[in-house]
Amino acid sequence: MRDPSMPEPKVERVRSRLTVQSWFQVAFAVLAVFVVLGTIVGGYFIQRTVQITDELVDQIQPARAEAYRLQAALLDQETGARGYALTADLDFLEPYVSGKRVEQEAVAQIRELTAGHPELLADVDEIEAAAEAWRADYAEPLVAGVVPGDPQPQDQAATDRGRATFDAVRTLFEKQNAQLAQARADAFDDLVQARTIRNSVLVAMVAGFLITGLLMVVLVHNLVALPLVSLRAATRRVVADGNFDQHIHPQGPKDIRILARDVEAMRGRIVFALAAAHTQHEQLAQQKADLDTQAEELRRSNAELEQFAYVASHDLQEPLRKVASFCQLLEKRYGDKLDERGAQYIAFAVDGAKRMQVLINDLLTFSRVGRVSDDHVRVDLDQPLDKAVANLAAAIDESGVRIERPENLPEITGDPTLLTMLWQNLVGNAIKFRHPDRTPTVQITCDRDEGDQDGPGTWTLCVTDNGIGIDAEFAEKVFVIFQRLHGRDVYTGTGIGLAVCKKIVEYHGGRIWIDTEHTEGTRFCFTVPSLPDEEPEAPAPADADLEGAPA
Repeated sequence: MRDPSMPEPKVERVRSRLTVQSWFQVAFAVLAVFVVLGTIVGGYFIQRTVQITDELVDQIQPARAEAYRLQAALLDQETGARGYALTADLDFLEPYVSGKRVEQEAVAQIRELTAGHPELLADVDEIEAAAEAWRADYAEPLVAGVVPGDPQPQDQAATDRGRATFDAVRTLFEKQNAQLAQARADAFDDLVQARTIRNSVLVAMVAGFLITGLLMVVLVHNLVALPLVSLRAATRRVVADGNFDQHIHPQGPKDIRILARDVEAMRGRIVFALAAAHTQHEQLAQQKADLDTQAEELRRSNAELEQFAYVASHDLQEPLRKVASFCQLLEKRYGDKLDERGAQYIAFAVDGAKRMQVLINDLLTFSRVGRVSDDHVRVDLDQPLDKAVANLAAAIDESGVRIERPENLPEITGDPTLLTMLWQNLVGNAIKFRHPDRTPTVQITCDRDEGDQDGPGTWTLCVTDNGIGIDAEFAEKVFVIFQRLHGRDVYTGTGIGLAVCKKIVEYHGGRIWIDTEHTEGTRFCFTVPSLPDEEPEAPAPADADLEGAPA
């Protein structure tokens, strides 16, 4: 194994810089060079084969035929000359004349066919020179000395000399035939050699293609397949098996190593996220345990406070009743003996005791909102509104208020008792704080908000009057318990009604506010969640008028 501290070899550095695509490009470049070289070499030897074949077929073989023709023409000349000399018959002279013509044609053809073979041209030159010498020394004088139709005896010495000269020509015939045969054999050997090399080149090209293909398969397997298999196995161990502590080591070409490093970085982020999630889970578990403990403590504390409020209300009311009763007895028995200031003191004590009783009862009512009944059922808002109007019948008759309400109010999930208390407080405040110079009117409206895909919509209900109104600066203050905007000598009450309304609305999952844009009186608006399966149907217009008792 190579020591990491040692410098990386040059070959390894080159391999580390090459991507899968680069390796394929190198392989194809080598294959292309091999194909080009093989094509050049193979094309050369194929062309060489064609050239030698053409030379053998179109030059050497025809040259041999013309050589035989030349030799036959010279033999015809020798036979014709001797026959004409013996017979003095002109018919025997014809072969001699035609032989010379054929000789010229054959020599011209041989020279043309053997233009690339100097040794063959030399043979032709020698035969021509010997033939010319034979004709000059023997044939031409012999033919010239014969008289047609008058045969003459031949000079034996001249005849022997002519035969010897022509034998020299015959020797040249043998030499020429041997040279042509050798040229044919050499051309045939060259043809065989060229064909052998051509076939070897073609076989080498096919083998080269196969070897290159095999090398490419091995290259892909070693440089791509194996690193990918290793990366896939490591990824499976990390992701599928959950072994997030297993490091992924980059290997292979550059792009696969980059991919491996990206997967390793992703694994690191997952490990970090899991550690953070585990820490957060532990924190949430601890917070949940703390919240459960606090919730249990709050339930216990609320139960104790409720019990304390209940006991305190009863225990405080009894002394208050005694104080009021004894003060009234004092006034009844000793009223004639007391002066005006004494009677006033007794009246103050009785009034204070009664107001303390009202405050205690209101405080008890406020503390019990949402904890006493805790009843959640489908409620038609018309029903608690009808009960509230019935409870306010006396105030409605006395004030002559005109109540405008929708024909049908929607259904919601809630506590009927608390909703009745909500309507009663809002309508009661509209009657209580009416304007002295206007006929009191209370208008109830209802609109739907469609909501979105995350949850159902809400209903927005408003109670609008034409009374004395509330300044915008007190829009939040009026919902605080025991907050009053008027003196007790002007308007009665403890200042707890709107605080109860706020608590009831929030208990039902909504909110309540004052519409400060309405200036001709007061407009209280509150929201309640609509039912999940409720069709968005707008309520009928407010055309029902109530005067006096509820309809």
